[in-house]
Amino acid sequence: MAILDFLKSNKNKEESTGPESNCDRGILLFENTGEVIQAETVLKQEGWTIRVMGPPPEVRQGCDLVIEFPLIEQLDILRILETAKLPPLRIVPVIGPLLQPVDIFHVKDFGEHLMVRAANMKLTIDKKTGVFVNISGGGCPDVPYLAASMVGRTITDAPSPRSIGHTLCGYALQLAYEEVKRRCSA
Repeated sequence: MAILDFLKSNKNKEESTGPESNCDRGILLFENTGEVIQAETVLKQEGWTIRVMGPPPEVRQGCDLVIEFPLIEQLDILRILETAKLPPLRIVPVIGPLLQPVDIFHVKDFGEHLMVRAANMKLTIDKKTGVFVNISGGGCPDVPYLAASMVGRTITDAPSPRSIGHTLCGYALQLAYEEVKRRCSA
């Protein structure tokens, strides 16, 4: 009976993928950034708690982003990705410190302003007013449009970068935007 209780308690995705979980982790490597973005969307829609991160140098292959996931859930996650026609190039267990994925966020508090860098994009907000004061980085063609659409607007009034951007820079800016929202709402 104890075995059945154990199996039932592990069936809930949120329990087995939460931040307090001690399960081993794995990373999914994809050919290009578009596949990572699509896989992240599919897995989150299915209720999985995953993180997009930078790949460790030892396993860098394809693009500069990986998806970190609970390794114990590999078969279910792989099944979902194959159904969505998004099979990863490789699945790598994180078995040592050299294979740790790299956090793509860097946060700098300047007192009145908070800057969040996600990958190659930086988003700066006035902490008191909630107004975006600067967007920089990237080099993609939609960065000037993203900046013009968001700078000078509040965090509640500005469009989300994902809704108006179309490149890796727009995706990275979306990650920074979500991190700014998380930090400013706490």
